[in-house]
Amino acid sequence: MPLAVKRLVVKRGLAPVLLMPAATFGVHQLRYVLAFGGRAGIELQRQGHSYLHSLVPWIVLAVASAAGVFLRALGRAFSGQRSPARLSVSFVALWLVCSASLAAIYVCQELLEGLLSTGHPAGLVGVFGYGGWWSVPAAGCVGMVLATLFHGAGWMLREVARRRAEAAAVAAPRTRAAARPHDALIRRLAPLAGGWSGRGPPASM
Repeated sequence: MPLAVKRLVVKRGLAPVLLMPAATFGVHQLRYVLAFGGRAGIELQRQGHSYLHSLVPWIVLAVASAAGVFLRALGRAFSGQRSPARLSVSFVALWLVCSASLAAIYVCQELLEGLLSTGHPAGLVGVFGYGGWWSVPAAGCVGMVLATLFHGAGWMLREVARRRAEAAAVAAPRTRAAARPHDALIRRLAPLAGGWSGRGPPASM
């Protein structure tokens, strides 16, 4: 992953985007497994989906990059740096957004395959025909996994950063108190007691 892209992902909070290719692939494969069971591999090959195998290494690379970004953020949280902001949407809303996005991506993918792939049905038949309606529950299942990952990762980072900040706040006063020298009382002696007087008083006449 190029350094500039990685910095953009970390700075803009686009790390979840790296999981979308894997989620899209999961919806596509799950739809065929639910529709055809053990014959899913044969149907995928017959309908022109063999090209997906060449995308698997890139999908694995994207998932590994997302995991690396998360581990980097976790390391920053362990060091006591500021935790990420809480998601502004609820888990249910995020689940619906992820599911709808995956379903829309699946529809676009199938339409393009109908136009470009040999043996793939064209139009809406290629999208929802031959068990294609299974893509809707498949998108819901994978969307729930994505929403769980997003909320779980955010909660973990915030919790680690909060605990580290509390531990640092408790340890700071103790450190300052231990480093402060204790006040010492030095007794001041009279000059005569220490033999510091230069000469005695004059003799009386």
